[in-house]
Amino acid sequence: MNIVFVSPHFPPNYWNFCAALKREGATVLGIGDGDFSSLRPELRGVLDWYYHVPDMRDYDKMLRACGFFTHRFGKIDRIESLNEYWLGSDALLRRDFNVFGVKPEQIPALRLKSEMKKIFARAGVLHARGRLVPDLPAAKACAAELGYPVIIKPDDGIGATLAFPVPDESRLAEIWPLTAGKNMLMEEKLDGSICTFDGLTGLDGDIVFCTSHVYGQSPMDMLQSDGDISYYSVRDIPQDLEAAGRKLVAEFGVRERFFHLEFFRRPGGELYAMEVNMRPPGGMTMDMFNYACDADLYSAWAHIIARGEPPHPIERKFYCAYAGRKNNLRYRHSHDESMARFGALMAAHGPMPEAFGRYMGHYGYILRSAEKQPLLDALEFIQKPA
Repeated sequence: MNIVFVSPHFPPNYWNFCAALKREGATVLGIGDGDFSSLRPELRGVLDWYYHVPDMRDYDKMLRACGFFTHRFGKIDRIESLNEYWLGSDALLRRDFNVFGVKPEQIPALRLKSEMKKIFARAGVLHARGRLVPDLPAAKACAAELGYPVIIKPDDGIGATLAFPVPDESRLAEIWPLTAGKNMLMEEKLDGSICTFDGLTGLDGDIVFCTSHVYGQSPMDMLQSDGDISYYSVRDIPQDLEAAGRKLVAEFGVRERFFHLEFFRRPGGELYAMEVNMRPPGGMTMDMFNYACDADLYSAWAHIIARGEPPHPIERKFYCAYAGRKNNLRYRHSHDESMARFGALMAAHGPMPEAFGRYMGHYGYILRSAEKQPLLDALEFIQKPA
């Protein structure tokens, strides 16, 4: 089986997917923008070939890379990056080389928030009111209809980039020039906490693993305040969240893929869908999957790809939490104090890649416990400001 893995070196933990594919007996072919010599030794050791494309936004070069692989190794069976940034180019390559998986015609529903809302409605899942706003007059009219405060964000955007809370018309006028060249979506601002429905589907679309995470604050609020991010996984998924998540996974036709669905839990308990991502959650969440379940989700995905069958059942055994700290912020407790107090809960810790710094912090801690409260205490201690 010939598997092309796009950008196997970033995010840094994704080399584990390539290693898992190799253990399943696949021929693993990498395309990336880093020099081969710069790849970590473990990754170099499992790649059967690596094709260097200095600018992976150059589709012609990506096409040539897959053409070379086809000439040398035969038909390509899968093309995957598991990365939202390359979702569109992955789909184009699959179309041009007749490879199983998401094709270009499916991309709008997976990338455009306006299209996601249509599918939320079709699935009967509550979601924020809103619509595309092509210009400032349209934005003002929409905000007047929805009522301030509102949220404005790119229709096709990754993470919380260029997402803004807008309290009034004056602030809307200030923000609008920053949106030049983008299709913007405006929606009502919902109060509440963010929770997710995350997991992995098999070849037939059945969910073979799922979990949920609860966030301390939304990524948008964190970026606006330049604060810290923290979140934790649960052992028992709320019934309404799992029901809504399963509806959307089926409606979006998720097959042989990870998924990351974001919801708002309103103060009154109502659940509202925010957006969907057909990839693993960001940062170190893949590793949190593994620590929470004493499992290997990298291998579970590779098993599905290589054998077309689900892995062994995966059980949620622990709560697992992430806390990030930023170099530009001051904390009451030192790293050594945090380790001394919570070292027994610490599954992993270390510097984060510079590209993750703004979102995930410059130093990250992953903790796990059979009970939730010790993790909440640890998150508060580690991130307590000076």
